[in-house]
Amino acid sequence: MNPVDLIPVADTLTASNGWFQFFLMLTFPLHLFAMNAMLGCGLVAFISHLYPGRAHHELSHELAKALPFLLAFTVNLGVAPLLFVNVIYGHLLYSSTVLMGLYWLAVIPLLIIAYYLAYFYDFSFKKLGNLAMFVLLPALVLLLVVGFIFSNNMTMMISPASWSRWFTSPGGTLLNLADPTLLPRYLHIITGSLAVGGLFTALYAATVLKSDPEVSEAGQRLGMQLFFWLTLLQLGLGSWFLLSLPKQTMMRFMGGGTIATGLLTIGILLTLATLITGYKRLVMPSLWLTLPLVYVMSFMRDVVRGNFLHSYFDPTSVPVQVQWSPLVLFLISLVLGIAVIVWMLMQLPVARKAG
Repeated sequence: MNPVDLIPVADTLTASNGWFQFFLMLTFPLHLFAMNAMLGCGLVAFISHLYPGRAHHELSHELAKALPFLLAFTVNLGVAPLLFVNVIYGHLLYSSTVLMGLYWLAVIPLLIIAYYLAYFYDFSFKKLGNLAMFVLLPALVLLLVVGFIFSNNMTMMISPASWSRWFTSPGGTLLNLADPTLLPRYLHIITGSLAVGGLFTALYAATVLKSDPEVSEAGQRLGMQLFFWLTLLQLGLGSWFLLSLPKQTMMRFMGGGTIATGLLTIGILLTLATLITGYKRLVMPSLWLTLPLVYVMSFMRDVVRGNFLHSYFDPTSVPVQVQWSPLVLFLISLVLGIAVIVWMLMQLPVARKAG
């Protein structure tokens, strides 16, 4: 069966594709920053439980307070990019979602359980003592499982050739495990998230926790160590992911495409620079290098998606019936939402002092 025959017709767009592509590439890295901070915060908190002494115990306690907020930001900042993916690639994403429907429906209860465990870890920290780490661990595992489900869906979405499996397994239990890019892609994303999360922990320790020098120093040291070593591991995983891509897609990053090759070159240079600043434990220089690096990686991901789909679907070919009101309403909501978030973050130091 021709895979093209399995692809539904794309819905008409209410504005040109460029608008939705722009907002997708604007909002997706914001979701990544929150996710990175959440996973890294959880990892550092867990590792700190393994160290003796007051400083690491207090570091775990302080990170426990931040974890529910970071989880909330991750979920909410993930809504916008998921909606824009649905607008541009909805007919593809819905199809892949049906194939793995059982796992996709499990995402919400898994997140609810992880959310509950994060709050329980925070509120019961003193009562549980070091046993709190056994509350945190399943929460982290559940979040990693959710990430794996998303990776399966996003890779299956761009692989219509695999959809014919539904005719022999129509129960919504299909995963994309046979895809050679799935595992390196997932490990590449998660390792990068944990690395950036280590940097976030160091930044959090250097700013919010600076009133306790001992705890601040422990957080900066542990966070920057994780940032350096996991970034180093990223180079290997990134190379594996690149080599796992179909040859035509891989070669675009190896000189066959100006934009793709330029993005890869910039990404490598930024990564090498972060290794230097990370090794020297320079928190702010590492942050200013990492911010554009995450955006570059997001653009590279979009290039990969486009190359996988070029034989099946061209987003610019979708009919457009202009209706500006939904886009204007979104922009107004976006600005108001950002304003509320900034206000909430400004209130955090006040709330900490009051607590």
